[in-house]
Amino acid sequence: MMAEAGLAALWLAASMALLQLIGGLTLLRGATGQLVPLIKPAAYVQGALCAFAFGALMWLFYVTDLSVLLVASNSHIDKPVIFKLAGTWGNHEGSMLLWVAILSISGAAIALFEKRIASNTLYATLAVQGFLALGFFAFLLFASNPFERLTPAPVEGAGLNPLLQDVGLAFHPPTLYFGYVGLSIAFSFAVGALLTNQVGPNFARAMRPWVLGAWIFLTIGIAAGSYWAYYELGWGGWWFWDPVENASLMPWLAATALLHSVSVLATRNALRAWTIMLALVAFAMSMAGTFLVRSGILTSVHAFAVDPERGSFILALMLLYTGLAFVIFALRIGSVKQGEAFQLVSREGAIVANNIFLSVILAVVLIGTLYPLAAEAMGDKISVGPPYFNKATVPIAVLLMLALLVGPMLRWRRDELKRLKYWLVGAAAILMWSGLAVWKFAPEVGIFPLLGIALALALGVAAWLPLRGRKLLRTPLPVFGMVIAHFGIAVSVFGMAAESGFSKETLTALAPGESTNVAGWQVKLDDIKPVVGDNWVAVEGEMIAGRNGDAFVLRPQSRQFFKPEMQTSEAALLTQWNGQLYAVIAQPDQQGDGRWQVRLWWKPFVTFIWYGALLIALGGMIALFGRMFRHAKKPAQNKWGAA
Repeated sequence: MMAEAGLAALWLAASMALLQLIGGLTLLRGATGQLVPLIKPAAYVQGALCAFAFGALMWLFYVTDLSVLLVASNSHIDKPVIFKLAGTWGNHEGSMLLWVAILSISGAAIALFEKRIASNTLYATLAVQGFLALGFFAFLLFASNPFERLTPAPVEGAGLNPLLQDVGLAFHPPTLYFGYVGLSIAFSFAVGALLTNQVGPNFARAMRPWVLGAWIFLTIGIAAGSYWAYYELGWGGWWFWDPVENASLMPWLAATALLHSVSVLATRNALRAWTIMLALVAFAMSMAGTFLVRSGILTSVHAFAVDPERGSFILALMLLYTGLAFVIFALRIGSVKQGEAFQLVSREGAIVANNIFLSVILAVVLIGTLYPLAAEAMGDKISVGPPYFNKATVPIAVLLMLALLVGPMLRWRRDELKRLKYWLVGAAAILMWSGLAVWKFAPEVGIFPLLGIALALALGVAAWLPLRGRKLLRTPLPVFGMVIAHFGIAVSVFGMAAESGFSKETLTALAPGESTNVAGWQVKLDDIKPVVGDNWVAVEGEMIAGRNGDAFVLRPQSRQFFKPEMQTSEAALLTQWNGQLYAVIAQPDQQGDGRWQVRLWWKPFVTFIWYGALLIALGGMIALFGRMFRHAKKPAQNKWGAA
């Protein structure tokens, strides 16, 4: 009965979303009848019902109820419990239910806690939330029912994709969904403020925590997905410009620009149009990513294999939501008052430059991702891969980092570059000397890794300069958050540049007792032995890696899963302070002489990529907690009033 109860909860939640929408429409028509006061209670009930529905699905996976089609298709009676639970969202229907549950619970939280905006704007925002949820409810109930029964029930179940049976990936999708839903809430705030003509600092203060939270979760989700692909797929790369990777990168780029704009609007009453537009674009990118992953038009280890009809449903929702939003934007943006003026050379001007560079990178990635699909629809086969993305995005990223070197040092409203002449000379010196030092010791390094390392070192210094002259104990937490996040960018860029410029690779075949070399490491294949896991068997190689008198043991595996059948490579990683030794063992050599295919990489400072991502997310968390604490202690005062 749990499946039927979950399905009934979805139907009731959909009716609450419809009630929110109708109540909002009556409000916009100027009516204040009995439906408007029901908007908040409807949001509460919708959130509770969706939480129950998702909890019911998790229970069905936990007990492995194989009479439910979704459980039978994505679980197995012998799977570890954590992967049984991860199967709840490791598929199309379950992930969409998680999306709707987060959306509905977030709407209930807005209705319960939001006090900073006018009541009519709050009601309009909740009505837009109801409108968004209603489309996804229709999708679940009519096209992707997660509670559909299966008769007769199978004995064991088909199992979860072995590539997804990983602790890291068990937590990767939920973080991305939290990020996507945070952007949908920003979208609802933006449309609600446009409809009620309340685009001002109060609206921005209400939206900013959701944008910041979404950005934090997207950062963590993308970093987790990158590291999963790095160690699980056995290819030795941390970013492949896979279309599904791009599907999560594009909302992050838009959210980064939106985060800067909404902060300026909240504190300086500027960039009103930028903030609204970026909120709409960020949500559009999250919807585009959802369509790409679930439409069935992509072949990727990340994508859900879904039929095109359901992909068309999502595409229709995306066009409906974003199309109506941009129509409202076009009709209403002229009535939005201009914010406070600022000069080009100012902190606001630097943020605008930041937004422009991020928007250009977003456009480049969007075109490179969608163009092959459009060409294929017209009968042509075109492949757009890393060469295009690297050559098109890296130069713009260099300009973005140059703006980061100067922007945080500028004053609000107006400034003069000559005031920063000593810092500009110092930054130029750091760039020049670090670049020369790298070129001196590695003259074969490419121009972009050289620039990346030089810029990372300069930005690593510049990130801390906003604390200069401040009393640290009285410095607001959001300032510390900004500093740590910008320093995290420097750390990540340093890792990216070092890995791409100095990685060494060896591909060979070894018999037990034989050795090979990679970047000064002596690696010996000591033994080959069979290993048995919970739901797999493997061939494990025991390798002894030595350098500078130190010796370490590596145990890469070639695994064979049975439910479903799939072979995977489990890389062995040896982490040092200055890089990682990465080892993969594959099939026996085809010559039948007892040798095994072995692939080794030495990747200098590659771990800095993810250390930097954690620092970026940590900076965001510090800023978020600081603003929440300040709001709880003393409600923010609006200097300008309602727009």
